[in-house]
Amino acid sequence: MFLNYYETIYILKPDVTDDINLSLVNLYKKLIKQNGGRNIIVQHRGRRHLSYNITHYYDGIYVQMNYYANGFLIKVLDKSMRFNENIIRYLTIKQKDPSPLNIY
Repeated sequence: MFLNYYETIYILKPDVTDDINLSLVNLYKKLIKQNGGRNIIVQHRGRRHLSYNITHYYDGIYVQMNYYANGFLIKVLDKSMRFNENIIRYLTIKQKDPSPLNIY
């Protein structure tokens, strides 16, 4: 199975606690691993001011995940994030592979 390199950034509501934030990170890491994703890197970007308000929120908590996955996993992750009430915005993009050796 061929795996592409993806980056997903999602913005949480500013009133989300650290416990909920960590549980969401663990949930998505588990979801990625269960569906064949590999080399998951999670970076907490912290609370930032939004350029424009999104559903009456002016701040958000940014979380970035980089991983190898297939297209099916992206659909599963997209559906899971769409129905999570703590996430106000998310984006997944395909990146150029950062390593010279591909993981298959």
